[in-house]
Amino acid sequence: MAQGFTLWLTGLPASGKTEIAARVEESLLERGLDAERIDEGEIREQFFPGLGFERAEWEGLTRFLGHVCNLLTRNGAIAIASTVSPYQEIRNELRSQIGRFVEVYVRCSKQTCAARDTTGNYKKAGKGEVKGFTGVDAPFDEPVQPEIVLDAENEDVETSEKTILRTLEILDFIPKGAGSDYDEEEEEKITKRLKDLGYI
Repeated sequence: MAQGFTLWLTGLPASGKTEIAARVEESLLERGLDAERIDEGEIREQFFPGLGFERAEWEGLTRFLGHVCNLLTRNGAIAIASTVSPYQEIRNELRSQIGRFVEVYVRCSKQTCAARDTTGNYKKAGKGEVKGFTGVDAPFDEPVQPEIVLDAENEDVETSEKTILRTLEILDFIPKGAGSDYDEEEEEKITKRLKDLGYI
């Protein structure tokens, strides 16, 4: 059985996690790999429509998503989670439980995220209509040692996707794709980061 792993995309609401995760999933499936995407927004809408944004609610939702990822990972699949998951403590907990865990920080400023937001939650939070909203009146713990940091503010989705795929190849989590074309300087940068963090 193939070894599974979890690709965990975290960042502020509306930072671009869902779109990036969808592109990565599509690329992995095209390579013949078993990948499943778990999107926080879809889970909230379908299973927990009344769930708010208080810390206890976030911790419960993050652990739930992590549990699903763990099940997929231990059964040889690639789990791709796109979720705010604002608390470093819980992300560390999931990394410890899952083992084969790659954290992706989709970095984007609050101002840009608010401008991109299609849910209206940033505006509602600014007016006090939504309480405990991450990035407005609740904290987001920036990842301490993520394997991947994406500049979602300034780079396009394709660039982010390539960075993720090449990092997974360098980590030997996925085989190198046929015809993969990467900038040597960027590849050296990725390799150096992973070595400095002790991941390779």
